[in-house]
Amino acid sequence: MNDLGRLLIGLGILLLIAGGLVLLLGRVGLPFGRLPGDFSYRGKNVSVFFPLGSSILLSILLSLVFYLLSRMRR
Repeated sequence: MNDLGRLLIGLGILLLIAGGLVLLLGRVGLPFGRLPGDFSYRGKNVSVFFPLGSSILLSILLSLVFYLLSRMRR
């Protein structure tokens, strides 16, 4: 049961970091969700949004954060 609790706490921390990055990117001026590579289609009865560019940027930033955290632990 302790492992499940630690997993949930870890996932919560990851969500906080991701949310903070999204807020930070919005305040810095990067239009998160409207970057080059983000695809959207709006038809009469359907709209589709695929944030490929934003996902890649978020992945790079999270990788950098975790790399720096792992370097600080050593």
